[in-house]
Amino acid sequence: MANLSTRFFGLDLKSPIIAGSSSLTAKVDQIEKIANAGAGAVVLKSLFEEEIHLQFQAEMGARRELAADPEYLDYFDYVIKEESLKRYIQLITDAKKKVNIPVIASISCSSSSEWIQFARKIEEAGADALELNLFIIPSNESRSHAANENFYFDTVKKVMEVVNIPVTVKISHYFSNLAKVVCELSQIGVAGITLFNRFYSPDIDIKTEEVVTAEILSNGTEYVMPLRWTGILSSKAACPLAGTSGILKAETAIKFLLAGANAVQIATAIYSEGPEVIEKFNGEISRWMDEKGYQTIDEFKGKLCLKTKQIDAWERAQFMNYFGGFSY
Repeated sequence: MANLSTRFFGLDLKSPIIAGSSSLTAKVDQIEKIANAGAGAVVLKSLFEEEIHLQFQAEMGARRELAADPEYLDYFDYVIKEESLKRYIQLITDAKKKVNIPVIASISCSSSSEWIQFARKIEEAGADALELNLFIIPSNESRSHAANENFYFDTVKKVMEVVNIPVTVKISHYFSNLAKVVCELSQIGVAGITLFNRFYSPDIDIKTEEVVTAEILSNGTEYVMPLRWTGILSSKAACPLAGTSGILKAETAIKFLLAGANAVQIATAIYSEGPEVIEKFNGEISRWMDEKGYQTIDEFKGKLCLKTKQIDAWERAQFMNYFGGFSY
């Protein structure tokens, strides 16, 4: 029988299927179902810096008479942060009592500030690892690409200075030289990099002429970009990679493993089919491995990565094949 064990988050996992951060991983009863379905690990719903800021602004809007007291504002800001952190720590503690798979905390931040100190308290609560969900859209024309990149490196390094648990990074693809950034991040001691975080995109309603939220759940074609970069980078990065976005079928998860990923993170598939979809993924991957004669994931992981295939297969040849009359 196929052995699905792998390694990510600096931890040994019984399956490459990881339940990614979502509202499904914000409640202990759901986390239990995910664990019972055979997930290799669960990433708790992210603690979002922006959500805490919005809560602070909303509370201040209801207390306009206090806006002129800066000392109280500082105190109230502190209280809101502490309450948010307290609830998150309780989620970690409760989840650890109920499941026997790694529980991964997640911080989503857009600034390298005192939020870094949350990391130590998360470690003390018993999280097995910490995922930093870092995301900056480079829309500020006055901010250099170097400043955007330094945010990632500064944040990761500061967190790693205050915790002993493994730290992984979930990044976007918005870099002027993505390959360089991923390789350099992989060399500073992170336990893994996930490609790519999926923040909900805006859309436009032409009837109301308003900016609205685009489709929330991922679709079955979104995996192609993270798959490409997994194939390109898996043999170059100094740490394991995981893929995410649009992984709705076990077949897609297998593609990521062949491209060199150690694991995949899924969320939309769980929303659509329930936690039992994880058992389905595991079963189909196991059957595929049996058919191919593979006993372990390491036997085929990265078989089709850039290191083993011609560079054209992952980069330009496909474009020329379809649009330039070239074939190979």
